[in-house]
Amino acid sequence: MFDSFIRLVREIYQTNDFIPLHEPRFAGNEKQYLLDVIDSTFVSSVGPYVSQFETKIAEYTGAKHAIATVNGTSALHVALLLAGVKPGEEVLTQAVTFVATCNAIHYCGAEPVFVDVDTATLGLSAQALADFLVEFAELRGDGVWNRLSGKRIAACLPMHTFGHPCDMAGLLRVCGGYGIPVVEDAAEALGSFIVGANSFDQSSEIKQAKHCGIFGKLGVLSFNGNKIITTGGGGMILTDDDELARQAKHLTTTAKLPHAWKFTHDQIGYNYRMPNLNAALGLAQLEQMPLFVQRKRELAERYITWSRQAGVEFVQEPNGAQSNYWLNALLLNDAGEREQFLTDSNAEGVMTRSLWELMANLPMYSHCQRDGLLESHRLAQRLVNIPSSVVL
Repeated sequence: MFDSFIRLVREIYQTNDFIPLHEPRFAGNEKQYLLDVIDSTFVSSVGPYVSQFETKIAEYTGAKHAIATVNGTSALHVALLLAGVKPGEEVLTQAVTFVATCNAIHYCGAEPVFVDVDTATLGLSAQALADFLVEFAELRGDGVWNRLSGKRIAACLPMHTFGHPCDMAGLLRVCGGYGIPVVEDAAEALGSFIVGANSFDQSSEIKQAKHCGIFGKLGVLSFNGNKIITTGGGGMILTDDDELARQAKHLTTTAKLPHAWKFTHDQIGYNYRMPNLNAALGLAQLEQMPLFVQRKRELAERYITWSRQAGVEFVQEPNGAQSNYWLNALLLNDAGEREQFLTDSNAEGVMTRSLWELMANLPMYSHCQRDGLLESHRLAQRLVNIPSSVVL
């Protein structure tokens, strides 16, 4: 199995050199747009490429508003604030995620509460969430409170892991029953859509394809250097709410009141706006999105074919979803086989990696409440990410 995997990857990327996990591709107008920004001298957050990039992302995702930020973590931070998360409160989320998800919660002065994931989606499980709320949630006039901790549950933050859409219909149904706002961490899911009947909640059918990040009250994208398109570092807040969009732009622009020369700020804000330089790169990258998604899905098909022949489990898009396959993944038999695979592939110059350390195991979040996290632990023991760069 291992030898055939190495042969396949080297055949796909046509090199005997080191093969990274995911590297950016610059094959369009990147240099032209960057030179245009440099010539204009408007390299910071004031410049036409910022608004153009926001407009094009809104069009692509179907969001009414898109607000560009310096990175995905800052976008998550502000989105949670706008959803009403306050110090001393809790946010329901998953332990299978990148640390930025939990850090953004902590920046609000709140704490994560970890609920298990579905193996089919790698994202927050609607059933596990429902079970948790039945056991611990108490509805009061001022919101939902956790009987165990005595803290208010302010929001739910699912993450679309590796670009595979969560069970949004199920999550929205559960959270809607308690009045809990949903903020989507779609940092890895640009180009991923939910396209039909949800496999976990057959009573709810999404009639038209909808992009990840626009189901909840707010959603967040990331354009880090390893994402499907990159701005070097950057993020985006998505929302259909006019007032939330206005507040998002205001907060991320240091809460400065518009004026030709006066610097007046009406609340504590953040210097989170995306620079024009980064937006120019992102706009050029976004122009290539259809090709990037097509090629990534073709790459996934090659891995699927190989995995069937090799008798290995490959993580495929959930039913009713169209994934961008940002990071491809294998599920090996156990932790021992996973470690051997990681050691041998990296020794061969083919970069692979294990799942992130579960957030509930990290020292700064080890005290946080969680359910049994059975599926999360199984995934952490078995999952391996494999090379996923766009093949041009």
